[in-house]
Amino acid sequence: MEIRKVQVTGGSSYVITLPKEWIKSLNIKKNDPLGLMAQPDGTLLITPKTTGEKMHRTKEFSVDTIDDPEYLFRLLVGAYIMGYSLIVVKSDKRIPPFVMECVTHFTQTAVGPEIIEETMNSITIKDLLNPVEMPFDKTIRRMYIILKTMHEDAVAALKNKDKQLANEVITRDSSVDRLQWLIARQSNVVLRDVTLSKKMEVTQEEAMYYFLMSRIMERVGDHAVRIAENVPLLIDENIGDAVVSTISAASTLALDILANSMSAWKKKDMKAANKNMESIKQLGSYCEEISNSALQIKGRSSISLSYIAESIKRTGEYAGDIAELVIDHLVNE
Repeated sequence: MEIRKVQVTGGSSYVITLPKEWIKSLNIKKNDPLGLMAQPDGTLLITPKTTGEKMHRTKEFSVDTIDDPEYLFRLLVGAYIMGYSLIVVKSDKRIPPFVMECVTHFTQTAVGPEIIEETMNSITIKDLLNPVEMPFDKTIRRMYIILKTMHEDAVAALKNKDKQLANEVITRDSSVDRLQWLIARQSNVVLRDVTLSKKMEVTQEEAMYYFLMSRIMERVGDHAVRIAENVPLLIDENIGDAVVSTISAASTLALDILANSMSAWKKKDMKAANKNMESIKQLGSYCEEISNSALQIKGRSSISLSYIAESIKRTGEYAGDIAELVIDHLVNE
């Protein structure tokens, strides 16, 4: 750390010299504008970025040694989440068909990326999304609505013996995933670009807070899928109305805990978040009753019931994690 003394000129202006190495590295000239931003911790950020333009970063992938579409897809998602604005997929030969299919699937799944250039041996993907147009809180609300209906419909599929509805729940999981990727990307970009955090009116701490919440909500969505995956196996078996009724009651309670956690988040209510966590004990009793019912049933239905009971319980526990996260965040305000 360099220590510089503050000078006073004209009796009212405070002046400090800037490191020569820093000036040269950024090619700053006389009369060039610099942005000054006071940080919450008392530090002062000095930046040559005064226009608020998005930081551009490029990531290149050579597919000459890649023959696994799933691996390539994970690489593309990873580059997207880490905040790269341009992703170039290239090959010394002609781009294989599976690569084009993978890239197309990626652009159709993630929010923002589009193919802007394509040749025989390269594909260029650019993120066209303006981060300011997708605030963190709105994305979190969208995630909540989607996963809530997923969970409700998974249980409704069991009650109404509707296999098609159960399958629809499974397909909706990609909608939750793509929103979670978006929040992960936005948070990484904000952590790298403080000027963007000012533009989005969110601190870097808040960006991390939203990221942690989105991860928890993604897992809630995963458990809705797990319930839906086990519903068709139970539809073919007669597990009894009493068991279905218990599952429905447990599901309702789990979703109530989740709704109360989200309400505490919106209202910034620490007491409500704390009170909500106490409801998890009651949910455990319901799930234990379902598990005991599973012991009385033979075959694969017993295993499916156990999976459903566990997923409902985990849904409530994750809702409790959100409430705890809300408390931790509000304590720091």
